[in-house]
Amino acid sequence: MISHRNRFSRSPLRARRLARASLACAGAVLAAGAVLAGAGVASAQTIPELAPGVPNISGAWERYRGRAGEPGTPPREAAPPLKPEHLEAWQKRQAEARAASARGQPLATGYTYCLPDGMPSMMSGPFPFEFLQSPGQVTIVQEAYNQIRRIYLDKGQADLTDIELGFFGHSVGRWESGTLFVDTIGIKDYVRFRDVPHSPEMRISEEIHLVTPEILWDEITIEDPEYLTEPWTFTFAYKRMPGYEILEYVCEDNREFAGQGGVTRLRLGGGTP
Repeated sequence: MISHRNRFSRSPLRARRLARASLACAGAVLAAGAVLAGAGVASAQTIPELAPGVPNISGAWERYRGRAGEPGTPPREAAPPLKPEHLEAWQKRQAEARAASARGQPLATGYTYCLPDGMPSMMSGPFPFEFLQSPGQVTIVQEAYNQIRRIYLDKGQADLTDIELGFFGHSVGRWESGTLFVDTIGIKDYVRFRDVPHSPEMRISEEIHLVTPEILWDEITIEDPEYLTEPWTFTFAYKRMPGYEILEYVCEDNREFAGQGGVTRLRLGGGTP
C-alpha cells in the first residue's frame, strides 16, 4: 500500500466480490419482498432472531449513506461540540489540513504510519465489516487493517485504572428489545475521530439496531466533559452483503513517511526519499 489512494481503492478482486455481494443482496431483498407481499405483511425481519430480542446481524456489511429521505439513510453528522478553548485549535488544524491537501501535500496521519483507525473511526468504514455473534460476545471485524473489536455481553464495565489504553478500548454490551447497547472506555489519547482531541475519561456509547431488514444503524454518542460542551452524537449505517467474504488487508511495503512540516511523502525505489 503506497499511497492513500491505493490504500483505499478497491482491488479488482475486491470489486468483483462487492459486485457479486450487491447482486446477492438485491436478490435477497426482492425475494423477501415477494414473500411479504404474498403474505400481506408490510414489513418483517427476513432473518430469524437468534433469541427473543437478539436479531441475527452476523455476516458482512458495507457502509451505507443513501439519499436524504430514503429509508435507512442516517442523519447528517453534526460538528463536534468542542469547548471554546479547544475549538479554535481544532479549526486551525482542519484549515491547515485542507490547505495542505489542496497543495497536493497532505499532512501525515495515522495511515502514514500504517496505524489502525481505532474507535470510533473504525466503525465509519470505508471497507466492509463482519459481525460475528457468539455466546457472550459480539465481534466486529473491519476489513481495513484487519481491525478487530470485541464486545463482551452482559458484563459490568471495568474500572479505567484496570484497563490498558488501546486503539479499540474495552467494550461491554447488552441486548435489549432488538438493540445492542455498548459502552466503551480506554481509548489512547492520540486515537482520534475527525481529529477531535479527548481525555482518557472519554466514553463511547452505541446503540446498534436494524432499521430495515438489510440496513443496520450504529448510533454513537461520545461524552468527554473535559473537551466537549455536551454529548456528541452521530450515526453510521451499514447495508447487509450476503455472500461477501472479508479479504485480508495488511499495510505492507508502505512507502509513506512524514517529511518536513509533517507532510506525507513517498519513498522511491530502494527506500530513498
